[in-house]
Amino acid sequence: MRPLDPRLLRYATAARWFLFVGALLGLAQTLVVVAFAWLLSRVITLAIDGRPLEELTGSIAALAGVIVLRAVCVWLLDVAASRGAARVKTQLRARVLARLAERGPDFVAGRQGVRLATTVTSGLDALDNYFARYLPQLLLTALATPLIVVVMLVNDLASGITVIIVLPLIPVFMVLIGKATQAVQQNQWEALQRLGSGFLDVVGGLGTLKIFGRERRQFVRLRTITEDYRQRTMKVLRVSFLSGFVLELAASLSVALIAVSVGLRLVEGSLALSVGLFVLLLAPEAFLPIRQVGAQFHAAADGLAAAGEVFAILDEGESVDTGDVPTADAADPVDTTAAGLRLRSFTVRRDGRVVVDGLDAEFEAGQLTVISGPSGAGKSTLVAALLGFLPFEGDLSLGTRCILQGTSRSWLSWAGQRPGLLPGTVRDNVALGGTHIDPAVVAVSLAWAGLAELPHTSRLGVHGDGLSGGQAQRLAAARAIYRAQVHGCQVVVFDEPSSALDAEAELALLHGLRQLADQGRVVIVVSHRPHVVAAADRVLTMRESVHV
Repeated sequence: MRPLDPRLLRYATAARWFLFVGALLGLAQTLVVVAFAWLLSRVITLAIDGRPLEELTGSIAALAGVIVLRAVCVWLLDVAASRGAARVKTQLRARVLARLAERGPDFVAGRQGVRLATTVTSGLDALDNYFARYLPQLLLTALATPLIVVVMLVNDLASGITVIIVLPLIPVFMVLIGKATQAVQQNQWEALQRLGSGFLDVVGGLGTLKIFGRERRQFVRLRTITEDYRQRTMKVLRVSFLSGFVLELAASLSVALIAVSVGLRLVEGSLALSVGLFVLLLAPEAFLPIRQVGAQFHAAADGLAAAGEVFAILDEGESVDTGDVPTADAADPVDTTAAGLRLRSFTVRRDGRVVVDGLDAEFEAGQLTVISGPSGAGKSTLVAALLGFLPFEGDLSLGTRCILQGTSRSWLSWAGQRPGLLPGTVRDNVALGGTHIDPAVVAVSLAWAGLAELPHTSRLGVHGDGLSGGQAQRLAAARAIYRAQVHGCQVVVFDEPSSALDAEAELALLHGLRQLADQGRVVIVVSHRPHVVAAADRVLTMRESVHV
């Protein structure tokens, strides 16, 4: 675990801003510390010499001003850290969500959903401690410690050399303690992931467990995982407190060594009182930043661990921009009038294996085209490539326009095999994040999907709880129809939209898809159901050898 991962600067530009501002504030704070030590030693020396109060007034006022200035520098550094952490978390979340959307369902399916959710939410929230506590001390260590050591060398060579000799001992302790802390923290992170996964599994299968009378057995399992997490948490705290104690002890002994040397030379008369006081006041400040780096290391460990997982996701494949994916589609909108979709020598690989090999196909506007074929023939792979989730070779064009990889799919609307419904009203699920919902279009979309009787204001639970499997499937189809109508999508793809429907509901849905095609859109349905195939204007049959 590196103190400052270069990938943080690459993926979060706000981190660069914070380092620049933090460096300036750290330098200002260091100069203020030196001024404070010099003014305080001067005031004390003049007071011991018996100087009148009038002569001390200027130095005391300057000392008060320096104290206020130091407080302002500390406050500004805290503000910069808080704002920097918020911006970095926002940028990292935007990038990782864009990456997950870019890579598609296959990429997400290969990872634990709970682990991803924990990493992107509470995991990245732990970066607050990294920016608020750890990184400022790291900056001060790089700036303040060398500058203070130079000032000490100039004023008292012996004390400066002592600091130079003793100072490296603290990083040695930090490395040893850091390795132990990192191992314990990693175990803690894994325990948190297991706790989250176990809890989600229980919640997801609670209905099944209740039916078979096995729900109480999960109490023991969750109690065991929770107790393990509690013990690991206490172990992390114990290691953190002990590491802080060791570093404090090492720094205190180092300052004490300098204090003894200064005291002996003051008694000898070989060192002036003003210089001795100045050096003694600076000595703790020389050790303070590096001591705080070690003490705050554990506070940043969770955030660094989560950031490491985010970087691992972002490092896979080409990097994407946060929310500003460059698209020719946005600059040059697709003409939605009579634009057919054409594939030439279309080849798609999945897991290093060619699934779709040199496919030539045309999907005409105004027609209902059905893609059929046995399992494993590449139907879902073809759809994933059309959606931009898988890279492809060959040509993909819409009308007279070539569609390039990496561009947005603003011209396409899609309903997958899984409805993916969210808690909320039926209307909100149909609009799916739309800021301005058109009730008339919602009604038409539901009617074309065969759900005209479903109240728009009915509230759904998690995963569409409150609807049957067939209703959830048709609601997903209504969502795709709504997007096509509102955003003018020329191509609409349905992946097995009627697998959970009876014959009557299937015919109602097909009637709605026919009306969608009659608007001049390309309507593609992946299905092997006889009624769907019979209703098609054209059938594209795919086989495992991908001969069409």
